[in-house]
Amino acid sequence: MHYILDNWSFDPFGIIALAVAVWHEIGLRRLASRSRPERTRERRLRSLWFYSGLAVLLIAVESPLDYWADSYFLVHMVQHLLLMFAAPSLVVAGAPWQPLLDALPGRSGRSVTRGVMSGGWSRPLRWAGGVFLRPWVAVFCFNAAMVAWHIPALFDLGQSNSAVHIWLEHGSFFATGVLFWLQFIPSPPFRSRLPLLGRAAALLATNIVMIMIAMSLSIFVNHPVYAAYGHVAGVTLPAFADQQIGAAILWVCGDFWALPTMTVTIRKLISDEGGIGTALERFLSRGGQGAAVRGWASSGAAARSVLSARAVPPASPAPPAPTDRPSS
Repeated sequence: MHYILDNWSFDPFGIIALAVAVWHEIGLRRLASRSRPERTRERRLRSLWFYSGLAVLLIAVESPLDYWADSYFLVHMVQHLLLMFAAPSLVVAGAPWQPLLDALPGRSGRSVTRGVMSGGWSRPLRWAGGVFLRPWVAVFCFNAAMVAWHIPALFDLGQSNSAVHIWLEHGSFFATGVLFWLQFIPSPPFRSRLPLLGRAAALLATNIVMIMIAMSLSIFVNHPVYAAYGHVAGVTLPAFADQQIGAAILWVCGDFWALPTMTVTIRKLISDEGGIGTALERFLSRGGQGAAVRGWASSGAAARSVLSARAVPPASPAPPAPTDRPSS
């Protein structure tokens, strides 16, 4: 029991999570004051997912899990999965964006949205959102963070430097996880611009990256690659066996999130597009259609004038005016 009750830590993420939860509640109350009861009930139910994500985040960084992650690589991999998969996916499912916007001080409701969209102070935020919310940028950042922090040099740096470990490693895992899962999980008012076929491809590519990381830690090497776990006092599990178990956890448990999402995406792809082949043809033909649309747009008024001229039939000549014939 002491493994669960002892070794809880105080992490700045706890203060941030508490502040965000209070902020979110303020936004929910402001929205409830001018929304229909059923809409308010829907937001409250969604908020349970959001708060569950914050709870999983705190379990990953505040609980004894974080303490034992310093001694066992396999526990560290469980922590990484919670930070990149479980917590972000729950937060995204909770769709906290509109309540957080409405909780901004001195603003409420639509004025908040107008302030975010047009206010000068929000330009850097809008620029960052415009860049990192692009589907393939989000997918790339997620996979880049996963690969980078499993490179031995960066991994050992995070283990030896608490600031790097907390803010850079954990922070990048969670932030890129939110960006990544926004492309797959409905989270109003955000709408993913990634087509269904692109989602399936992104999930497959991410799964391959995870498998390659796991294989590079268990199959392609025959020795421990992380110096931080080479000589841990009191640990009887061999470092290489610990590394292999951690790689298996990364491989198998990561599929618990990737494969169900891919299954749902492929089923929706088949039902909506009529099959993967049809979806692929439509996806590849978009480039040519886009070029055609741009060509028509460049012709502008000339094209419209031609179409309008063809649409209006030419006026028929007026019949000759009747003339009076002299009577015979």
